Amino acid sequence: MKYDDFESEGSEKLPNQKELEKELSEYLSKKYGNRIKIISPFLFPKAEEAQSDVGQGSEKEGKGPVFDMLPEELEHFLESFIVKQNQAKSVLATKMCTHFNRIKYLKQQGGKSKTVGVGMIKNNVLMIGPTGVGKTYMIKLIAQKLGVPFVKGDATKFSETGYVGGDVEDLVRDLVYEAGDDIDLAENGIIYIDEVDKIASARNIIGHDVSRTGVQRALLKPMEETEVDMKVPHDAVSQIQAIEHFRRTGKREKRIVNTRNILFIMSGAFGDLAEIIKRRLQKQGIGFEANVSPTEVPWEILKEVSAQDLIEFGFETEFVGRLPVVVVFDELTREDLADILRNPNNPIVLSKRQDFKAYGIDLKFEEEALDKIAEMAAAEKTGARGLVSAMERVLIPFEKHMPSTSMKQLVVTLEVVTNPDAELTLLEKSYGDPVRSERFERAAHKEKERVMKFISEREKEFREKSNLDLYDGRVDLIAEIYGRMSSDLNTIFDDFSNMYQQIKVQEVTLSGELDTTVSFDEDAIDEIIRKAVNTGQQAGALAFQLVKRLEYGLKLVKERSGVESFMITKDAVTDMEKYINGLVKKFYRQVS
Repeated sequence: MKYDDFESEGSEKLPNQKELEKELSEYLSKKYGNRIKIISPFLFPKAEEAQSDVGQGSEKEGKGPVFDMLPEELEHFLESFIVKQNQAKSVLATKMCTHFNRIKYLKQQGGKSKTVGVGMIKNNVLMIGPTGVGKTYMIKLIAQKLGVPFVKGDATKFSETGYVGGDVEDLVRDLVYEAGDDIDLAENGIIYIDEVDKIASARNIIGHDVSRTGVQRALLKPMEETEVDMKVPHDAVSQIQAIEHFRRTGKREKRIVNTRNILFIMSGAFGDLAEIIKRRLQKQGIGFEANVSPTEVPWEILKEVSAQDLIEFGFETEFVGRLPVVVVFDELTREDLADILRNPNNPIVLSKRQDFKAYGIDLKFEEEALDKIAEMAAAEKTGARGLVSAMERVLIPFEKHMPSTSMKQLVVTLEVVTNPDAELTLLEKSYGDPVRSERFERAAHKEKERVMKFISEREKEFREKSNLDLYDGRVDLIAEIYGRMSSDLNTIFDDFSNMYQQIKVQEVTLSGELDTTVSFDEDAIDEIIRKAVNTGQQAGALAFQLVKRLEYGLKLVKERSGVESFMITKDAVTDMEKYINGLVKKFYRQVS
């Protein structure tokens, strides 16, 4: 066969370098996501466009974050999001703050003694409780508030050979990725491992359950202190980073993560543990007559758990010793689930409001509807997770059909919850019915009352957070904004405070431009913020435009009366002509 014949039988001509790079880039993107990009002729990890926000508990200063949050401050934050679980909130807030503030203290003392921190007992936590009671949610809230990276793993995926092709050290590497490749920040992060009760050795096996005890032992060093190499054979990204570093510097870089300050949180349901505790208490002569069975766990008895109970459950002594803090969560009742739905910060109702708001539809709930949804969720016995599934079952027909119609309001009533399909049909026929509109307004008013009560009960916390004066009119406005938006109250307060500061900045700017002191009273600021929310404009820009429109009248009054400062009131925002006429009458009368 001639060479020309062979060449003609080939599928296509060989791709050029750019085509090869494109194909390789597409393959790597499918396999590893957007974590790498191609820089010819090498592969190089893509830099993160934006690192995660640093929370209020910390701020970057030199190496790693600086922590300054106090236990009661963190507990109050959790109380605005978490229903029930008072003991868990108290213990976790205390031990989390102590852990991270101790890190700060030991760093300050590090240069004074070589033995500082030696033998330190880390506040690793074991959380025990049924599904759907807020274990993961609480830890995520804490990590967000403290501003530390957080990763979650599943203990059931561990084996002696490792976790998804590696081992627990892969979770440490994931922590670095979550920290935006900042090793100093990652070394102060949180690793959360769920369903840890599944790695307890089976009690019906004679001798050791080698596979499960092997997993426990693999966790011992990271839970205390070990060094994790960022470069591993099965991780293409770390290999590419090492190659590029060597190309640029000619040196091999060894990137190490120390786990000394990484907090490990373990959690699980531990249903069979109740039987062990009951047996021990009965031997000690402590009466506990509850019938313990796998289907109905008396969660109160789990609050009596001891280290010996956990060892008998199937954990190694060394493993239990590295979990000095044990927190037992309460089971959620139907009333607790209803309280969750009424909490202005609950993500279940907020997420559904966002779903409907995406189509321009306002969603409100009547009290009886919330109670019925809580009842449906309680029957599922999956805690707060049952609320999500119950909510979806009720609202999916409306979420599917209403965006295709001109209907822009939905009030979820008891009738909607009990018979969604029939109510959807009825809604189409009677959408403009005044009775239905009135029910929507009543539900909106009731929601506003709940929000105002929630704020008043936590007035001190919100006042300190926002540095705002929370008089009745302002609280009413914030509750009104909550009803229009689909954000939690903490975010609403942050946004309100930012708009307030925008207006204050404009006071300084305008005073300089007009050569006259201009200030806004609190009612005027509230009215500008209300207008900004309603129109989607910037509050600072609205304040600037307002005063520029008043400029001629203010200068006229200044020339005639010699007045050097003006207070912009609510009237200036709502009725500019009335405000100017009032100024003229007031100051001209003084001159005459």
